[in-house]
Amino acid sequence: MPLIDMPLEKLYTYEGRTPCPADFDIYWDRALKELDETKADVEIKPSLFQVPYASCYDLYFTGVKKARIHVKYVQPHRPPQGHSHFPAMLEFHGYSMDSGDWSSKLAYAAAGFAVFSMDVRGQGGASEDPGGVIGNTLQGHVTRGVQQGEDALFFRNVYLDTVQLARLVMDMEKINESHVTATGWSQGGGLTLACAALEPRLKQIAPVYPFLSDFLRVWEMDLAEEAYQDLRRHFRRYDPTHARKDEFFRRMGYIDIQHLMPRIRAEVLMGTGLMDAVCPPSTQFAAFNKIKAPKEAVIFPDFAHERLPGLHDRIWEFFVEKS
Repeated sequence: MPLIDMPLEKLYTYEGRTPCPADFDIYWDRALKELDETKADVEIKPSLFQVPYASCYDLYFTGVKKARIHVKYVQPHRPPQGHSHFPAMLEFHGYSMDSGDWSSKLAYAAAGFAVFSMDVRGQGGASEDPGGVIGNTLQGHVTRGVQQGEDALFFRNVYLDTVQLARLVMDMEKINESHVTATGWSQGGGLTLACAALEPRLKQIAPVYPFLSDFLRVWEMDLAEEAYQDLRRHFRRYDPTHARKDEFFRRMGYIDIQHLMPRIRAEVLMGTGLMDAVCPPSTQFAAFNKIKAPKEAVIFPDFAHERLPGLHDRIWEFFVEKS
């Protein structure tokens, strides 16, 4: 098997390259305080799409910086057998995409799970970007705000959106707040991990080849392309001689998910393809190795940033059989 990264035995000991800012915990405590002071103004409307065994809704809430966030919400008519409340699953989508088709949520709804699939602000769905823009403002999201300061980082706000969604779900009368799970692939995997770190009441999470981890490692591997091309764009546009490279990666460390991982309390199932050149395996393991909660990595040696055969079924079993 050819290698695009470290051998597997080294992946399990790799600790990451992006520096962790000295005030990292203070930074996130301050961010969560801002979220605490943000009025959600939740609105729930019936969707045009409906099915016989569940009700489908468009859910909206106001996130930090006054962005209006859209969520596809599927509420089964009956909880799982033997339960009085519904388990819930939060779903986060890949970079530049959206929450997907309603029909993709229905297998979990048929099993009695309430499903909440969030559109990331400013990407392909119906959520607003800060400033009131609906839809795509995509180019530059990874590094947006880095020149203004760490409090202006775009993904700081997105991570807080995931937390706010989790809190809203846990507060719903029909939901079992002790059985809320989360999953996502690529960017969705990174958001799943960030959500579980900043809202440690999540029970189980299943991130797949998570994005937004170990930015410096991506840069050093010369893989700042595709999803990570914003790193290259930043230097070409704003720091062509790399005079401020160290400060740039220190500031990016505030949104590097690996540094949040010690906060996770949820049980973790992570899927990784060892041929992944989009989110290199070492960047994924930089996060995975810092998780102190029960965890397992499912390895696909010959697969890249693509469909991982059987993994959706494995995640289904991980969530549903323990419900």
